[in-house]
Amino acid sequence: MTPLAKLLEAALFASATPVPVDALRAMAAHADDTETTLESALEELRLHYDTDGHGVELVQVAGGWQVLTRPEYTEAIERAQLAGAILKSLHERGLIDVVGRGEGLGRPLLYGTTPSFLEQFALRHLEELPRADELAIALRAPRQATPPGGVPAPATKGNGEAPPRAD
Repeated sequence: MTPLAKLLEAALFASATPVPVDALRAMAAHADDTETTLESALEELRLHYDTDGHGVELVQVAGGWQVLTRPEYTEAIERAQLAGAILKSLHERGLIDVVGRGEGLGRPLLYGTTPSFLEQFALRHLEELPRADELAIALRAPRQATPPGGVPAPATKGNGEAPPRAD
């Protein structure tokens, strides 16, 4: 990559918002690369992300340029951020606390429940929590049974009785 493309990449990577074209133009004017124009450096960077199989792309947006996550990865990233938000909320409420660091890559934080967790959920001990497989079954949406004839069974009230029919 040309020196100007590398400089633009660093500036765009460091910014959480689109970098206005005027700011990029000012960087290009102060770069040591007199051979490369701003437009060709941006195109070089865009092609680099597109052809080399990166998880990000260079996008022109809101009067500037920004390095953004490719759309196909958005859902996975949002799920991961949601997990982080849930942990943050539980920690802020005093329901979990950091109890150490894992030995794996990046030495992730390890969390444990607090006595407040047990109080909040009226538990005597953690063994009263459902196992992961039990929780997965409990969280599934209830399905109506369809007999072999193809007509669904009538819905029932919580007590097992069928609701009154409107004949």
